[in-house]
Amino acid sequence: QEVLGEDKLMAILKERELKIYWGTATTGKPHVAYFVPMSKIADFLKAGCEVTILFADLHAYLDNMKAPWELLELRTRYYESMIKAMLESIGVPLEKLKFVRGTDYQLSKEYTLDVYRLSSAVTQHDAKKAGAEVVKQVEHPLLSGLLYPSLQALDEEYLKADAQFGGVDQRKIFTFAEKYLPSLGYAKRIHLMNPMVPGLTGSKMSSSEEDSKIDLLDRKEDVKKKLRKAFCEPGNVENNGILSFIKHVLFPLKSEFVVLREEKWGGNKTYTAYEGLEKDFAEQVVHPGDLKNSVEVALNKLLDPIREKFNSPELKKLTEAAYPKAKPAEKHTKNSEPESTVVPSQLDMRVGRVISVEKHPDADSLYVEQIDVGEPEPRTVVSGLVQFVPREQLQDRLVVLLCNMKPKAMRGVESKGMVLCASSLGEPRQVELLDPPAGCCAGERVYVEGYEDGDPEDELKPKKKVFEKLQADFRVSEDCVAQWKQRNFLTKLGTVSCKSLKGGSI
Repeated sequence: QEVLGEDKLMAILKERELKIYWGTATTGKPHVAYFVPMSKIADFLKAGCEVTILFADLHAYLDNMKAPWELLELRTRYYESMIKAMLESIGVPLEKLKFVRGTDYQLSKEYTLDVYRLSSAVTQHDAKKAGAEVVKQVEHPLLSGLLYPSLQALDEEYLKADAQFGGVDQRKIFTFAEKYLPSLGYAKRIHLMNPMVPGLTGSKMSSSEEDSKIDLLDRKEDVKKKLRKAFCEPGNVENNGILSFIKHVLFPLKSEFVVLREEKWGGNKTYTAYEGLEKDFAEQVVHPGDLKNSVEVALNKLLDPIREKFNSPELKKLTEAAYPKAKPAEKHTKNSEPESTVVPSQLDMRVGRVISVEKHPDADSLYVEQIDVGEPEPRTVVSGLVQFVPREQLQDRLVVLLCNMKPKAMRGVESKGMVLCASSLGEPRQVELLDPPAGCCAGERVYVEGYEDGDPEDELKPKKKVFEKLQADFRVSEDCVAQWKQRNFLTKLGTVSCKSLKGGSI
């Protein structure tokens, strides 16, 4: 997407091959967006470059301890096995690559002294700014996060690279390195940046946001489920993770993409240039459902050899040790708390856009709505809002929809979700729709602060009353923000609120 230092690049290539490195912090499990740098590494090797892959284990610890110290060695072994499996999956010869671990040289006397030398030149402002897009941002940042950019800058010198390759999200770290390495007498390096693939929810694909990514070891049924839920609005090519994955991964690897569809819709169509596919999608010649199905088939072909390799007893054991599952909740006696504690991440709450609103044919108090939640087809939802919300206020607006309730027939119409609203506690009763932040897209996840990482249940079991138990603690704050136990309802763009019902229930 961007190159810094192109003149220097051209000068080196007149004399010899380029020495380049790509680093990855060994934190959460690599996901399918890692195929973007992998395909570019394949290009570098084909061009004759000397390529080093750095497993940045110390960086993983420094970044808000995303990898606990006791798991560093295991996570690094997992990453090494996974990255090698990915490269083999796309036909990259491993013998041409050099693999290095950060702690192999970052704990040396010379490197440590350079860290101190650099810290005496770098301002706190510059260190924080450099890591803003990469290091996890928290209210009270640890000093380790401020050291992170300095270590990444020094890696360029200690790996003797001409160039560093990474995502465009690392641009601030790259310009930080260009500014500060010369202060130690070291050369300014070239920087090459690949684009970032939007996640399935529309934002950056992230290891920490489960719904945004497809894990490299996800089962085929999980891939299908995540793609089905992915944001892929008809005709919308902006922040479309499905299209971006085709553009930045599938096309570079295969030089073509086949849209699979039934004969009655025109049959299969092969695209040899991405621009043609994007144009057809924008003009709604290609349906989101067909696009998702086609990506599912192509993606599983890439993932099958990786799944097979990691099915070995040795790698299964490594995966479980590197990413241990959280311990199940303690069981309690009948006289104390319930056997399992319910948490907000069990709820599949999403931003929905109301496409149409009609009165229920057999019930005066009910609306029947068609609501887009980022799936191939809108959901039919029945809501008892006729006496509280005028029909024109519902039409075309954003709402918060609970999507994993068991479908329920309401006066002969099956409802596949529930619109969440704020309600006054007094009489006469007032009801207001919950408002997602402006700019949200249909299908974006709504979560409770502190419960971003859990997986929603596929379908809430009515007997367990998960929603009812959680809903007992849903409230509207004095600032009109929707909350559970004083923790805000959020999307990636900010808080969910209502218009005026302070202190109300939800």
